[in-house]
Amino acid sequence: MAYAKTTGEPDFDVVLIGGGIMSVTLGALLHQLEPNWKIRLYERLSDVALESSNPWNNAGTGHAALCELNYTPEMADGSINIAKAVSINDQYQLSREFWDHLVAQGNLDAEGTFLSETPHMTFVSGEENVDYLRRRWEKLRANSRFENLEFSSNPEVISKWAPLLTQERFGDAPIAATRAAGGTDVNFGRLTVNLASHLKDSGVDILTGRQVSNLKQRKDGIWNVTVRDKRWNAPRKAERVSARFVFVGAGGGALPLLQKSGIPEIKGYGGFPISGQFMRTTNPEIVAQHNAKVYGKASVGSPPMSVPHLDTRVVDGETSLLFGPYAGFSTKFLKSGSLLDLFGTIKPNNILTMLSVAKDNWDLTRYLITEVTKSDLRKFRSLKEFMPTADPKDWEFITAGQRVQVMKTKPGSRGGMLEFGTELVSSADGTIAGLLGASPGASTAVAAMVSLLEKCFPDEFLLWENDLNRMMPSLGTPDLVASAPKTREEF
Repeated sequence: MAYAKTTGEPDFDVVLIGGGIMSVTLGALLHQLEPNWKIRLYERLSDVALESSNPWNNAGTGHAALCELNYTPEMADGSINIAKAVSINDQYQLSREFWDHLVAQGNLDAEGTFLSETPHMTFVSGEENVDYLRRRWEKLRANSRFENLEFSSNPEVISKWAPLLTQERFGDAPIAATRAAGGTDVNFGRLTVNLASHLKDSGVDILTGRQVSNLKQRKDGIWNVTVRDKRWNAPRKAERVSARFVFVGAGGGALPLLQKSGIPEIKGYGGFPISGQFMRTTNPEIVAQHNAKVYGKASVGSPPMSVPHLDTRVVDGETSLLFGPYAGFSTKFLKSGSLLDLFGTIKPNNILTMLSVAKDNWDLTRYLITEVTKSDLRKFRSLKEFMPTADPKDWEFITAGQRVQVMKTKPGSRGGMLEFGTELVSSADGTIAGLLGASPGASTAVAAMVSLLEKCFPDEFLLWENDLNRMMPSLGTPDLVASAPKTREEF
């Protein structure tokens, strides 16, 4: 099979793998900083934003730690730790500032095309949960980032905020809620498409229907990227291009590609795939009564991914309500992937990690078994707990995107650990990097990619800092620097 020339100067300065929010965000940042660099993006599907970035494959929450209880854990001494909430909030602020910069330049459509102001709420019931939520609110509002957060345990006030939570709610159990009026709902699919259009108009190659099948580093440090053209009428079924830097932003496809690259930093990493469903209603009478993203509390022993939430969703001008998630299990790493994906990533260097995670996470296994075996009626009952007036005739099930949770070796041991965040893995020479994991994902894309730039382009980063600070004024603030994500750490 004939391939393109791979010796001498590389074909591209940067190759981006995957047409989701992470790749286009990195592409947009690099184009702002180095407009003369040659950049190419490959996407295996027929268009960008068809996997996790698609609006119906995620909840669309602009994660700013305004409503998510898993970002504010209660410690053994009863105190509330808000460090992660502060970090997540700062990172989302970076995303907003970068989007604003691109809009002001005319490189991105107005924020209203992909973002809508949607209050973020937390809703709980029971004395212990109400007490926790009050203490969480008191701790958060002392920080300037959360000073506008409201709290109420008055059913009449909560009813004004979100009527569907209180209508026909009977019993004596106390309830409470917090509300942040400045929350957002984000159509990450539309945002990804807009960023990709900007890159294409700026001269960046965006090739769809192409699957990167192998990565191999030459002795001179340049990467050879083998690409298969999946289009039925492709003039050539495979080619090989070269690049100084490669970013693997392929969602669930990132782990197998990083393994193929052979970099030692990926050793010990595994992936735990989880599928999911949401319930959706477009009934205008119901939709009109709810304007918020309302997060609850996961059941005791359940993982963070099980947190129930009733969300306003605005997709291309149409508003609906979404409830979930309902988790399931599939061995696929991508929604359009193969059932063999999981097995293909099991290697001698990560099998002990994966077995250790399986042994130590029986609660997750039990949770998934329970979720998979639930009938549609039982799933609907969990919506009724949130929204007592819910009627099955108004709701439909939709399949969400596939998520791959990170499994990695515990520091200082041969055991493994399961991470529910997002993790950046890069080679020692900084010529290749990839992103693993899931939530908060898209909301922190800009912070993640700035962290990548600092790690992988240290010399250039010193020259880029002024431009980055101009695009994102809060980037240079001491608090944000202190909470910035680090390579191979969850953010």
